[in-house]
Amino acid sequence: MKIFKICNRSTERSRRSLQSVICNSRPPKAGGFTLLEVLLAFTILSIILVALYTTFSLSQRAMSGIDESLLKLQESRMTIDVMRREIDSILPENKNSVFKLEDKDIYGKQASRLFFTAFSPLMPGLSLISYYVEEKDGKLILFKTMSSAYAPTAEGKGVEVVEDAEAFMVEVLDGNKWVKTWDASEIKRPPEEIKITITVLLKGKRVSISETVKPKIRKTI
Repeated sequence: MKIFKICNRSTERSRRSLQSVICNSRPPKAGGFTLLEVLLAFTILSIILVALYTTFSLSQRAMSGIDESLLKLQESRMTIDVMRREIDSILPENKNSVFKLEDKDIYGKQASRLFFTAFSPLMPGLSLISYYVEEKDGKLILFKTMSSAYAPTAEGKGVEVVEDAEAFMVEVLDGNKWVKTWDASEIKRPPEEIKITITVLLKGKRVSISETVKPKIRKTI
């Protein structure tokens, strides 16, 4: 009877040892990500990429707007500087001299027309110079023409000097008031002072650049 019990105990121990070996011999679980983890990672990555693209796009638009604004200001300032030098050298009381200012508007926007003779570094002798505004593709463009005052040619297409202007206004001082028309052939003299104003639209705001000029030829400085 004791031998039978010992055998049973030995058999039970052997069975437990075999189960333990079988359990310990199972291969470990393979490492990796679940489908939910992968989808979550892609979602987070997409959000980050969209945020980066939006930031870059806004920065690019801001830089483009600044470049466009600076270009308009530079064109306007340069045009007024050239006009100031030209008007400085207006020749008064001469058979070839001309100064005529016309008051015009396009779509309710000021668009003066100015014709005058002056000395310019771009052409030898006395030059006949004109500035005028025309509409092109819904925008106002300031043009300039130049020819010899001694042999004026038919007025051709001018050169664009300011693109997409809001207004171009020239005024002259007549006594103590500013007027928008003048014809030296009738008044027999050029004006004493000329005020030039160019207005452009920058980011929805009207910005005006002005310059007042006094012709200097035959004048005491």
